[in-house]
Amino acid sequence: MSTTHLLPAVRPYGDDPTDVLIVDGKITIIGSDAAAQAPTGTVRHDNLKGLVLLPGLVDIHTHLRQPGRESAETVYTGTRAAAAGGYTAVFAMANTTPVQDNAGVVEQVLRLGREAGWVDVHPIGAVTENLEGKRLSEMSAMADSAAQVRVFSDDGKCVSDPVLMRRALEYVKAFDGVIAQHSQDPRLTEGSQMHEGRVSAELGLRGWPSVAEESIIARDVLLAEHVGSRLHVCHLSTAGSVDIIRWAKSRGIDVTAEATPHHLLLTDELARNYSPLYKVNPPLRTQADVNAVREALADGTIDVVGTDHAPHPLEDKDCEWQAGAFGMTGLETALSVIIQTMVEPGRLDWRGVARVLSETPARIGRITDQGRPIAVGEPANLTVVNPSVRRTVDPHAQWTRSTNTPYVGMELPGQVMATFLRGRPTVLDGQPVSNNLQEQA
Repeated sequence: MSTTHLLPAVRPYGDDPTDVLIVDGKITIIGSDAAAQAPTGTVRHDNLKGLVLLPGLVDIHTHLRQPGRESAETVYTGTRAAAAGGYTAVFAMANTTPVQDNAGVVEQVLRLGREAGWVDVHPIGAVTENLEGKRLSEMSAMADSAAQVRVFSDDGKCVSDPVLMRRALEYVKAFDGVIAQHSQDPRLTEGSQMHEGRVSAELGLRGWPSVAEESIIARDVLLAEHVGSRLHVCHLSTAGSVDIIRWAKSRGIDVTAEATPHHLLLTDELARNYSPLYKVNPPLRTQADVNAVREALADGTIDVVGTDHAPHPLEDKDCEWQAGAFGMTGLETALSVIIQTMVEPGRLDWRGVARVLSETPARIGRITDQGRPIAVGEPANLTVVNPSVRRTVDPHAQWTRSTNTPYVGMELPGQVMATFLRGRPTVLDGQPVSNNLQEQA
């Protein structure tokens, strides 16, 4: 496949159309002279004219399931779905089997990602051994490994012991790491099934109070301030949590926060049909919470959007609510949800989208070759999106192995038409492109 590509009349960050020439994995010319200087053999992508060009998206929060839970997802199928969604890099959460709590497992995930070839895979290391919340994991060894881990999380479980959380925050300072906390007080959420409120009372499902999230965030921002370390708050979901993050940032505490697409769009009202498709951790909240999260993302209180892509096999979702697993897929619909909730209403422009979906996640994860600006000399990690297309979400037409999307049957705006990983197309005409490696789907 050619290493030279011309993107004629694309719109970087939604600005005026211009030509972009990619040679040997880098952006070499931006402007009207790009076509004239394109070497023989350059592939022209005329079907991309007039479309929005963004830096390749970076997901700070992806569950790829492998090793151990390949019935739900593999690194190959998950990263293929990521490329289809416009991503060029993902951070893979640690709750695999075995857990990513040592150098050997994170290097295995790194290798699987490189073999798949769809996106860059950056393994996240567990904070505690086997996610048990008792002893710190081998964080230093993972940081020094080939995977160069800088993000550590027990996501799926909260580091609820304050002494252990303090030690973790202190420990990662040595290599500029960050603790990404799943903020959920385990005692306040025992047996909880959905957001605690009017809907849970009417449905007779045990409620999940907002304070279970907010109390952990409040504790952790104070711990981060005390030890002078970096804290990242995963999947923030309540108006109260927004207030705490806003207060912490006003004090200069080094905290970043993440919202998911589903917490920007969906509410607990969807639980009324008892479909486990809408069962997620943290739970879908009220419209007031959704509005607060949108406002916080727009004003920068919330720094990034992480998909929390959580695939499950059919039997874990095609069941009664109480037996259903927590989690939703999201890699292939995230950009569409952002367009609907943030771009179309004018809350974010396209540079804002690049900030929350690419630049800031890369900075939090301390990767330097992703989330880069669209500029001459930069790596050609790029996404081209048609924002005017509307599509009905069909779980069986997606590239992830699992079908547990909460958007089934919904019409969402936007379609990723092309994705380039260091100049190599991984998606063209909205379809993943074979990378000539062994198919493992």
